[in-house]
Order: sequence, then C-alpha cells, then structure tokens
Amino acid sequence: MAIPTIALSDSLKIARVLNGLWQIADLERDGKTYNLQQAAYDMQSYVEAGMTTFDMADHYGSAEIICGIYDQNYGKGKTQYLTKWVTEPGKTSKEKVRKAVALALQRLQTDSIDLLQYHAWNYADARYLDELFWLQELQEEGLIQNLGLTNFDAHHLDVVLQSGIPIVSNQISYSLLDQRAAAKMTDICLKHHIKILAFGTLAGGLLSEKWLDYPDQMPEEMETWSQMKYKRYIDVAGGWTPFQKVLQNLKTLADQKQISLAHLATRYIAEQPAVGGVIIGARLGHSNRVAQNKQLFDFEWSPEDSQKVQKIIQVLEPIPGNCGDEYRKPPFLTAAGDLSDHLEQLPSPYPVLPIHEGRSKALSGTIWEDLAGFSRATRIGDRILVSGTTATHGNQRIGGDDPEAQAHFIIDKIEGAIQSLGGKIEDVVRTRIYIHNMDDWEPVSRAHGSRFGHIQPANTMVQAGLIGEGYLVEIEAEAVISS
Repeated sequence: MAIPTIALSDSLKIARVLNGLWQIADLERDGKTYNLQQAAYDMQSYVEAGMTTFDMADHYGSAEIICGIYDQNYGKGKTQYLTKWVTEPGKTSKEKVRKAVALALQRLQTDSIDLLQYHAWNYADARYLDELFWLQELQEEGLIQNLGLTNFDAHHLDVVLQSGIPIVSNQISYSLLDQRAAAKMTDICLKHHIKILAFGTLAGGLLSEKWLDYPDQMPEEMETWSQMKYKRYIDVAGGWTPFQKVLQNLKTLADQKQISLAHLATRYIAEQPAVGGVIIGARLGHSNRVAQNKQLFDFEWSPEDSQKVQKIIQVLEPIPGNCGDEYRKPPFLTAAGDLSDHLEQLPSPYPVLPIHEGRSKALSGTIWEDLAGFSRATRIGDRILVSGTTATHGNQRIGGDDPEAQAHFIIDKIEGAIQSLGGKIEDVVRTRIYIHNMDDWEPVSRAHGSRFGHIQPANTMVQAGLIGEGYLVEIEAEAVISS
C-alpha cells in the first residue's frame, strides 16, 4: 500500500510518515564530518517509497543543507521540507526574524519554505508573539508558505490561534510513553483543524523488540541522543520494570497481528484523533529502514486494537505537565537532563528598574503604564505586587474575543513580571479577577485553575466594567518570595 498523504493546508500536502532528520546532528557531534552529497543521494530511496516529507530544524546539523542539495540535484518539486526556527530568547527584532528565515532559504536553496515551525522557550516572555507576528508578515511576502508551532502546549496554541496567527500544525512528543497530547491538545486541534505532527513515537528505538529483556541502563549510558532522551521518559513513567511489562504485552499483541512491535507503537499514534503524521528518525547513509517504514499502513487497524494498546500502557505513570513542558520546567526530559545543551540562561521578560533601596519595578511596555503612571509590578522586600493586567501586548489585544485565551495571556504577563523581579509563579499568594461578562466566569476560572491549581492562592472574582474595547478579563496578583 502507498504511504497515505494528508493536507495541512490548501498549499501543503505531506506524507503521513515523515522522515525526521534530527539524528544528523547526533552523527555530526564531536566534530565528525558528514558526506553531504552522499546523504542527499540517500534521500532518493525514501522519496521513491512515497516518504516525500522531511522534517528538520536550524539546529539539526547539516540537515537543511543536505535537503537543499537533494532538491537541486534530484527532487525538485517532489518533496516537502518542514523546518524549524528555535530562536535564542531575549532581545528580538524584525531584522533578526528576517535573517533567520533568509538563512533557512539559503540552506534549502529555495524561494519559499513549505512549513516553518516555531519554538518558544518561555511563555512569560511575550516577545515570542512579536516573532510570530513578524513571521506572519514574511508569510504574506511569500517567503513562507505555512506556519506551524513545535512543542507548544494546548493553552498557548489556542492563544496564538485566537490572536489571528494562521497556524496549521503543532509538532509535539506523542507516543505510548507520552500521552499528554491525548487530552486538551487534541480538543484544541480538532476545534481549529490543526494537525499534530508526532515525534518520539518509537522513543528513539526503545519501543521495539530489541529492548525486550534488555538490562536497565542510565540515560548517559545510551548510545544516541534520542535514546538518552527517551530513557528519561521511561524513568519518569515508572521505570524499567513496568516498561518491560509494556514491551512484553505489546510484543504479544504484535505477534497476533503478525507485525513488528515498532509498527504497532507507531500505527497506534498515527490513528489518534488530530494526528496528521508520525515522524520517524532517518539516519541517512548509516541505516535505511525504508522497507519497514513503508509497511506502516499495510495492515488493518481497528478501534479494538487501540483499546487493547490503551489497556497495556495503563501500567505507566503519566508524563507530568503539558505538551512541551520537557523544555520549560523540571523534569527536563532532554538528552542532557537539563537545558545546558540548548540554552545558557533565560533573560528577564521585562526590564527592571530600581526605585529606591529595597524597592524595584518591572515594566511591560504597554501604553497604559506611561499614560496612568504605574508599573506592571513592584517589589518591596520579599513581596511582589502585580497591577491589574489585561491581555495587552504593546498596542495589540491578545487572545481575540476568547476569555480563556485572554486569561492565559494575562497570567503569562503576571508570571513574566514576577520572574523579572526574582520570583516564580509558585510564589503567588493572592489573585483578584475582574470579568466584563458574567457568562465568562467559567472559562476564566478554567484558565486560573489550570495555571494556579497546584498552589491554590487566595482568590476573588467580581464582575466589573473594564476599561478598553474588547477586554473581557483583568487580573492582579500578589506574591511573597519564600526564603
């Protein structure tokens, strides 16, 4: 059976089995060189098998360059190239964004990127929205055909969509080990017709017969970066013993269907609602699994098969947090176990200025702060007082007309102010919420609950006439930094 395709938009149709090129960076580590021409040549077998879509990023070593060579020499018009921009956090500008896109265009040797996927490190730093709005302008110029996100959680995917940025996909971890995408993320994607591009479906190859009855190892003892990363997922999901039980039961089910365990694990994810494609790692020039990958849709799959798999994986502990949290908060489920191989530090979201000894202020830059003479937040000793905050970024209203999206962005701003003054969201001891329409109390409460439910600060909600057209909610907060 041919590899099926799916439309992400009117201008982009992709294969449902995508070739992930992250392992090029792994193969190039420690100064190793890669034969770019040979790697480009090796892409032909994937394309001929119907796996015409290649996923890469600016930090996947020479991946973009290899695809550019292939496109010029072998595959003009036959392939789809999905790349990512993982920006350095902090100061930004239109020129910075344009330079990043220009570099990707140069490496890919193309005039327009099929899909550019954007990653944000810190939602509390609203400069990520500036970069998305500027990418939207470059899309309107024709330099980008489609915009996607990567490692966004459901709440912030919704914030971006409600703010009018035309996203077509979100690339996230989704596997038998990691079921975070099966809840709120799926609901948001189905609501807005967004496709999930699932990576990690084979957990770096750990979801295969090879690892059945294999002795436990520390992540650092694993051979590849992917294996190091997904061994951490296994440890968080309960450890090697329940993982082995899952492998044993999956192997039994796979044998009944006369397929491989890897096919079973991948097909299950491919059949989940909102999933547009599954990304399988390709080690160009080193190992070729084209024949195996091509068989992914060659066997029957039923809802009963999905139910059997769901029952098998119930012994695993849920991966904590939301989609993409592995790059934003502990436990950091990365190859290194922290962000040391990604970031040096996270800069302050807002500028901080001293007022006098023992007192400082953070400014978010909205027009209201200068007009009315107040700061976004003030720190006095160990107390941080955050002003009433609306969904304003610069001169823009974020979240559209959706009260829940507005509330999430407001909480981001509050968190950004507290971070800037040396605190964290867990330091919040009180919030006050003002809503314009009483009917909005429930979605705003949901947003507050999802962000503060683990600390449950004192809270008051009242109906009020809010200043500013289109603003549905305003929130203020108080935090006390514990010693």
